[in-house]
Amino acid sequence: MANSSTTRGVVFVHSTPRALTAHIEWALGGLLGTPVNLDWIDQPVAPGTLRSEMSWVGTPDLSAKMASALRGFPNLRFEITEEPSAGFDGQRFVSTPSLGVWRSPMGVFGESFISDEKLRSAITSAASQNKSLVEAVDEVIGGPWDRELEPFRYAGDGVPVRWLHQVG
Repeated sequence: MANSSTTRGVVFVHSTPRALTAHIEWALGGLLGTPVNLDWIDQPVAPGTLRSEMSWVGTPDLSAKMASALRGFPNLRFEITEEPSAGFDGQRFVSTPSLGVWRSPMGVFGESFISDEKLRSAITSAASQNKSLVEAVDEVIGGPWDRELEPFRYAGDGVPVRWLHQVG
C-alpha cells in the first residue's frame, strides 16, 4: 500500500483518436520515468476511438501532473484517480472535450470532498445566473462530467488493469 512518499491510482483513457495513443503513452511514461505501452481496445461508444487504463504507483500529486499533461490533447476523454496518502488528500481528475477538466479532493472510499467555499460559490452563481441551486451544486460535484462519461465507463467493464510504478 502507499506510504508517506508514495501513493497509487488509476488512469482511465475513456476515448481517444488512434493518432494520439503514442503521445499519451509518451506523456505518461515521461512522468513515471519508465516506458508505458498500454493495451488499446476499440471504444464502442465512440466508433473510431480507442480506450485503455492502467494503474500506477508514484509520488503524491502525480495525478495532477498526469492530468496537466493529458488535458491539452484534443478529443481525449480521461479520468485519473489518486488514493490519499500520509499528508495528502486523494484526488480525482475528469476531462472531456466539451467540458474541460474537473477536479475534486477524494477520500479513502473514493468519495469527493466539496469545500464550503465551493458550495458558497454555487449558491452565488445560482442566484446571479438564474440557475436552480440543484443545477449549481450538480456542477460543483462534477455531475455534467459524470453523465458524459458514464457510457464510456460501462464500455470498459471487465478490462484488465496493469500496474506501473514510478521510477526514481
